[in-house]
Amino acid sequence: MTGLPRRSFLRRAAMGAGLTVAAGAGLGASSAVTDSTSPVPFHGRNQAAILRKPPTQTIVASFDAVASSKAELTELFRAITDRARFLTGGGAPASLGITAPPADSGVLGPVVPGGDLGVILGVGASLFDDRYGLAKLKPAKLKPMTTFPDDALDPAQCHGDLSLVLSANSTDTVLHALRDIARATRGGMQLRWKLNGFSSPPRPEGTPRNLMGFKDGTSNPTESELDSLVWTTGEPAWTAGGSYQVIRLIRMLVEFWDRVSLAEQENMFGRRRDTGAPLDGTAETDVPRYADDPIGTVIPLTSHIRKANPRTPETDASRILRRAVNYDRGVDSNGNLDMGLLFVCYQQDLERQFEAVQTRLAGEPLTDYISPFGGGYFFALPGVTGPDDHFGRSLLA
Repeated sequence: MTGLPRRSFLRRAAMGAGLTVAAGAGLGASSAVTDSTSPVPFHGRNQAAILRKPPTQTIVASFDAVASSKAELTELFRAITDRARFLTGGGAPASLGITAPPADSGVLGPVVPGGDLGVILGVGASLFDDRYGLAKLKPAKLKPMTTFPDDALDPAQCHGDLSLVLSANSTDTVLHALRDIARATRGGMQLRWKLNGFSSPPRPEGTPRNLMGFKDGTSNPTESELDSLVWTTGEPAWTAGGSYQVIRLIRMLVEFWDRVSLAEQENMFGRRRDTGAPLDGTAETDVPRYADDPIGTVIPLTSHIRKANPRTPETDASRILRRAVNYDRGVDSNGNLDMGLLFVCYQQDLERQFEAVQTRLAGEPLTDYISPFGGGYFFALPGVTGPDDHFGRSLLA
C-alpha cells in the first residue's frame, strides 16, 4: 500500500483482476443438501456451499480486516462478492492490454471453468469492535472461540475478522480462487492463517473416512431439519439465513493411534472401522440402540458417538451439520507426522449445539490421541440473493 490511497484498493483490484466476462453465476434458492460433485449455485437465500458434502479439496482461511473505514469495508465485501460470483460461474478473464498485468493467474487456463467451486464467507466477533461502528449489529450468539480443557491452542492460528472456505474437486481450483480473491482484496484484508484439507472417496461406500480410519460425519441433520438446526432466524434481523460456523484445527497423533488394538479403537469411537456401523448394528446408517444397552456393554458409555449424540429428547436440539475434511502438513520439528482433521460445522446456536457437544466429549478416551491447536468461531453470512446484492449488504447498509 506504499504511496497509494487506501480507498483505491478496490479500483486497482478491478483493473488487475475484476474485469471479466462471466459465463454464468448460478441463480436460485439454496435449500437442498447436495453431493460433492453437484454444481454450487452462488445466488440464494443461504450460502449453498454450506450444504454441499465436502468435495475432494478444501482451503479454510482466516483474515484480518485492514480496511480503514466502514466505506472501505463495504468495498471489501463487494470485491469478495464480485470475485466469488465470477469464480463460481466461470468465464474468460478480460484482456487488459500488453502493458498491464494479466487479469488472471492463468492457473486454470485461458477460461475459468464454472460450476465446481464453492465459496463460504463468514465474519468473526472481532469485526464488531469499534473500528467500523458495527458493535450493535453483532450476531447475538457470536463470540471468540472458547478454549476447552483438552485444547492446546496456538494464538497465531486462532480467530480472525473473516473466514473463507473454498472447496472444489481439484487442488488448482481452490488455490486459484484463493489467489484471485486475495489479489482483488489486497488493502482490505490480510491473511491471518490457512489450512489446506482433502476429503477421501468413500471406501468402499458411504461416508468418507478420517485419518484414524473411521467414517466421519455419518449422522447429519436431514434437509427438513435445516431450519431448526442450521439456519438462524434473525438475531438481529440482518442475520436471517446465515449460520454459526465453527472451525477447529485438530491434530491427530496418528503414530500413537496406530499402536492401539482395533478393538480398543472401535470401542473409543463406538463404530466398526470396516463398515462404519455402530457396534450394535450391521450398516453405517443403522441407528444405535442405546436404550437396549443402558450400561454400555456393547457401545461403551464413553464412546465418541454416544457422548457426541446420546439420541435423547434432551440432546436432540444440539445436533450439528458436520463438514469436516482431513489435512496433512508434513512433519513437525520432532520428525512426527503432522496430520489430522480440519473440522468445520454449522448450527443455529453455538452454545446450544457445538459447545454442548464439546462439553459432553470432555475427557473422552479419544482426547489422548488428538490435540486441537487452532480455529475460530464465525458467522456464515446470509446468501447473496441476486446480481445486485453482495455479501453483508444488510449488515453494512
